[in-house]
Parts: sequence; structure tokens; C-alpha cells
Amino acid sequence: MERKFNKQPKLHIRTGDTVKVLAGDDKGKTGKVLSVNLEKRRAVVEGINTVTKHVKPTATNPQGGIEKREAAVHISNLMLVDPKSGEATRIGRKLGENGKLVRYSKKTGEVING
Repeated sequence: MERKFNKQPKLHIRTGDTVKVLAGDDKGKTGKVLSVNLEKRRAVVEGINTVTKHVKPTATNPQGGIEKREAAVHISNLMLVDPKSGEATRIGRKLGENGKLVRYSKKTGEVING
């Protein structure tokens, strides 16, 4: 019998990271990651990929109307910004002092917190 494991993928982007957009209408812009969806491999970034959403009137929002929101972007279109240099960088993983995996910048070798 074949076994399937529901292992969570290790992504290069986490909530709270500053990222740069590599492709799409917002190419070149930077923003902070608000949330990450692991199953769909998508992230919501502050100020990136804004869409207009028509909201129906409800008891909490009796006016309704049109509001702008950030939509999710695929993580392959995002690259982490190095906190030290401010440039987009690839990341790697290595064992830290406490024996846990830590992310580090491939450009500067600096450990990325978070």
C-alpha cells in the first residue's frame, strides 16, 4: 500500500517578512506579508494586488458599497528583501547555534529573523 504524508511545505516566505514582487501588475513593488496560505502556496501582501470588492449591506455594515482589498499572490512571484542591504535575495537554511534551522540571505550571509 502506498503511504501519503500530509507534510507541510517549507516556504521561503513567512508572515511579517518584507518581500519584492517579481511578476505581475505590481512588479518591482515591496510590501509586508500579511498572511500565507500553505495549501494554495499564496500570500497576501500589504498594498499589492488590490482588487475592488462589492460588499452587500449587512447588519454590521448597513451602507455596503465598494471596498479595495489585497488579493493573494503566488509565492513564486515574491522574493524576500534582505533586511541588511534592502535588496531582494534568495534564502538558504542552515543550522543555527541552538541546533534549529535558520534562514539566511544568500547575498550577505546574514541570518534572517522571523
